[in-house]
Amino acid sequence: MSRRAGGREARKALRAAPLPETDKPVRPGQLGGRYNPLTPEQLERIHEAMLDLLENVGFSRAIPSYVELVTKAGGRLSADGRLLFPRELIAWTLDNCARDITLCGQDPRHDMLLSGNRVYFGTAGAAVHVADDWKIHEGYPDAGAYRESTLQDLYDAARLVDRHEHIHFFQRCMVARDIEEPAAMDLNTTYASVAGTTKHCGLSYVEADHAREGLRMLHEIAGGEDRWRARPFASLSCCFVVPPLRFAEDACRVMEVCVHGGMPVLLLAAGQAGATSPASLAGAIVQECAECLAALACVNLMVPGHPAIFGPWPFVSDLRTGAMSGGSGEQAVLMAACGQVGRHLDLPTGIAAGMADAKIPDAQSGFEKAYTVTLAGHSGTNLVYESVGMQASLLGFSFEGATIDNDMLAAINRSIRGVEIDDDNLALETIEDVCLNGPEHFLGHPATLSRMQTDYVYPEVGNRLTPAEWTELGAKTVDEVAREKTREILQTHFPGHIPEELDNHLRQCFDIRLPRAQMHPV
Repeated sequence: MSRRAGGREARKALRAAPLPETDKPVRPGQLGGRYNPLTPEQLERIHEAMLDLLENVGFSRAIPSYVELVTKAGGRLSADGRLLFPRELIAWTLDNCARDITLCGQDPRHDMLLSGNRVYFGTAGAAVHVADDWKIHEGYPDAGAYRESTLQDLYDAARLVDRHEHIHFFQRCMVARDIEEPAAMDLNTTYASVAGTTKHCGLSYVEADHAREGLRMLHEIAGGEDRWRARPFASLSCCFVVPPLRFAEDACRVMEVCVHGGMPVLLLAAGQAGATSPASLAGAIVQECAECLAALACVNLMVPGHPAIFGPWPFVSDLRTGAMSGGSGEQAVLMAACGQVGRHLDLPTGIAAGMADAKIPDAQSGFEKAYTVTLAGHSGTNLVYESVGMQASLLGFSFEGATIDNDMLAAINRSIRGVEIDDDNLALETIEDVCLNGPEHFLGHPATLSRMQTDYVYPEVGNRLTPAEWTELGAKTVDEVAREKTREILQTHFPGHIPEELDNHLRQCFDIRLPRAQMHPV
């Protein structure tokens, strides 16, 4: 067979019917865990240091209900008002906490099993701006300006995630700056998120009453509280701590409401190394992981076995200025180490990566995202938050950046899958056939064609053309192609999983600020 004929056969293979999910080259929940920045001995030292910290330093500002739960379980309130967690309580927590939990989507196809070292990628970040970097290329006078993010932007980001195959879950990536009242913002964030995608959504609330109202809305969408509790399709992202080692009272009350309301919870501790946690990477790991273990104990004292995600997110400071540096090499290894600690404890774990310092999706953004997300995925952590669209160390969100990142996640997930070794994959019979029976190349060989869709990932916006072909087609850069792809999605993809009748009912019951006319084509 000629090389030209082999190419024709290859193109025919790629145009074949879509593969079942189980046959795709990458899929949600690939098994990571090959990157281990910490040795077993170092893990044990970190574990012991965490226990020392909780037993001897503990937390300040514990709300009364937490004090009651912990002291009844063997904890102690010190003379200076710090809540101490003895080793025995942490051991009990690790023996009784939930493992192998499932985060549900509104569509069961998007359910995520957090077990072992299965890896999933998604958004997060709560940026306050949208990076309108497209203006740079289209001659706008305010080129490169960041504008304040809106509720419409948040809904559009959820729609974009809903269409991108390699982004597995959606958590609020922007704040609706056009809504000033915190209660209305929390409620509308809930609505825009779950209306924009059928994938699992991460939510957050400022006050306990906001959480109660959000749960009431989620019950309506689910078809009743019983159905919600059977398949909770949203989780709480709870910053329960003000590092170092101080409970955030309002957030703790929100967590109580959501735990008793059947909502899975991400226990998020986000100290900044050199500012609110130690500058040494090991010290930052110890503090944030210890904080998360204390919260895990509190959750399990409220409701034993409640689904909770261990979420140590230590951020990094540029020690020259004190500013956060989300795209640094230190950030990459720090988060990966926290993912390894979570695996060591056998806990469902989520960390953050992809928080580029770059302001737009440029070369700096690309290399910062690539190494931070790669190390996070290969650490084997279950959930990698903030891996999509984030710019300016979480201050900005880029829509076309998210589309580029979808390609990046596909390639990273393929690297996580690794290389399978068995008789079929070693391909001795195929090599023998090609060498002895001609045509001395593998183009068009049945074994090659059979693997084009099952073993290889192809970019949607990345470019693999020759220079001549690329020039002939307009010499478009990846951000230009991503911009076109993003516009196409947002102009054509309008989720309809919340029927109009239910949506009208929600609008009668709740103060929803997103006009329905802006959610669906005319």
